[in-house]
Amino acid sequence: MSEEALATGRHGGSPAVTGPARLSGSPAFLGAGPRIITAKYACAVKLIIQIPCLNEEATLPATIADLPRSLPGIDRVELLVVDDGSTDRTVEVARECGVDHVVRLTNNKGLAAGFQAGLDACLKLGADVVVNTDADNQYRGADVAKLVAPIVAGEADMVVGDRRVGEIDHFSGSKKGLQRLGSWVVRRLSGTEVTDATSGFRAYNREAALQLLVVDNFTYTLESLIQAGKMRVAVNEVEIGTNPKTRESRLFDSTGAYVRRNAPAILRIYARYEPLRAFATAGAVVLLLALCAWLPFLIDWIFNGDSTGHVQSLILGAVLFIAAMQLFALGVIGDLLAGQRVMTQRVFERVRRVELALGVEPSHYEPGRTDSSRESAE
Repeated sequence: MSEEALATGRHGGSPAVTGPARLSGSPAFLGAGPRIITAKYACAVKLIIQIPCLNEEATLPATIADLPRSLPGIDRVELLVVDDGSTDRTVEVARECGVDHVVRLTNNKGLAAGFQAGLDACLKLGADVVVNTDADNQYRGADVAKLVAPIVAGEADMVVGDRRVGEIDHFSGSKKGLQRLGSWVVRRLSGTEVTDATSGFRAYNREAALQLLVVDNFTYTLESLIQAGKMRVAVNEVEIGTNPKTRESRLFDSTGAYVRRNAPAILRIYARYEPLRAFATAGAVVLLLALCAWLPFLIDWIFNGDSTGHVQSLILGAVLFIAAMQLFALGVIGDLLAGQRVMTQRVFERVRRVELALGVEPSHYEPGRTDSSRESAE
């Protein structure tokens, strides 16, 4: 197997890079700056648009009809539907609408798992660029061109669509405020400048997709951004439009549910990628509380010479001090484990490249439209 095949994650043909392209692979992951790699042979650039679905037979036709089948700088556009255990005719409708590929999960595994399964399939199907969109037709298909343009130009590895949340009419004021707050927190944690952190309308080049590993069980949007920031992936954003609302959100049934699900998710993700800072900050807060608990005893002892009272304050302060030391210790342990996570992720990326070079088939894969229907559609 040639080094070129392993470097590109392809087998049996030219690498999937046309012209200069900025890659965010191992060098960026190791902390080095981006490098420019030029393909040995020019070849076609394939875009696969993946659509995670759960019981979307009603909205899927409009979503597919709105998506482009040709774009500047892209030689081939294909559609992939990820069926996350639907109980309706989602898969049948997808085939009737002419999708090229289907990933059919046996049961409902959640949005993050569906996204990861689709991303893996797109890579194994030879995608050079992957776009993720929602099945409820929330995002305008015409804006796919905006998403992929910075990637085709070699200016970004990952592009996020900014919905301009403040201008969306069907978002309540509280939801808009929480979206802004959440995006600000993610920007601080990730070091990126993405305005709309929860937008699911995103594009990835092949190298960024190869590195991405989402382990959160609920959503991929926040973790993938924080992960991209920590891995120094070149992240960009473009303004996009949204279509009229077609149905209620299935992820959150209320603003309170949005807070209950996203706030712990952000904390878990940050603790996973910055454990020492997270636990040290918590330990410092608890240590400050311990000092406050000891303060009455210290004041009485220093100014009055009385060291016999305030037993409860001493006990409380001691308990808090022990808790603070434990949090600091957990931060050190977490930092050591974070190093192991980085090594594991590097191994995962290399295993992916080997699988692609060997031509391993996508999991849960089924063909989309038949050849006859494809010919008639074209």
